[in-house]
This record gives sequence, structure tokens and C-alpha cells, in this order.
Amino acid sequence: MMRKLLCALAFVAVLASPASAHDDKSKVTLVFDHPLPNVPGKSIKGVLVEYPPGGSSAAHTHPSSAFIYATVLEGAIRSQVNDGPVTTYKAGQNFSENPGDRHAVSENASTTEPAKLLAVFVVNTEEKDLVLPYPK
Repeated sequence: MMRKLLCALAFVAVLASPASAHDDKSKVTLVFDHPLPNVPGKSIKGVLVEYPPGGSSAAHTHPSSAFIYATVLEGAIRSQVNDGPVTTYKAGQNFSENPGDRHAVSENASTTEPAKLLAVFVVNTEEKDLVLPYPK
């Protein structure tokens, strides 16, 4: 009986804990990483972001050297960069982020269909962590 109670309390504690940028409802996969031969110290890196229905990413930034060009591959993505408007991008549409930008909203616009985007980074080659939690 005590064991069941402790398991139940542990489960409630997990549910009540705040989400981090790596706990969100998205899957992030590095799909390519190539040094740019004509720009020493820079690489082009592709990141596939997959959102389940209703999925989202916590507010975040990217390395200060990163320029990002994102294209929605499937579904629709709601996005807000810095203090700009929250915009919905559908499959085939794209947006960009400049070095130092804050990505305040990044989420699937649908609660019933999945969504995917490809984010292409031009970034310093040594950068490994491409998504950084935004301090609250």
C-alpha cells in the first residue's frame, strides 16, 4: 500500500514539474551539418522540428552567430519572433530569424494534425547547442 502511495506521489510530482526547453512537445533532429568551404569557421546545419497535434516549443533563442531560414514542410506553425506579431505559416511558407532574435512562440497551429518545419542555420561551426532556453 505504501509503495503504491509513493508511486502515485512521484507521478503527481512529475506532472506538476515545470517544463524546460528540452521537455516540450516537439522532436528536434539534426539532419545535416556541413562546413562551408568558402566561409571558414561557418557551417550550414539543418534541423527538422516535428510537432504532434497541439505540440509546442518553449520560448528560446539560438547561438548569437546563427542566421535561420525555416520552411514549413507539413501542417501549419504559429510563430512569433521577438515582439513581432504571432503569425501562422502553412506548408511551403517560410520565415527567418536574425542573430540574437528571441523565438517567443513556436507551436503547431492544429490540435488534430501534426506539423513539421526545416530550420536551416548558418552558424559558427563549433556551435553544438542550436536551441537555447530563453530565461524567464
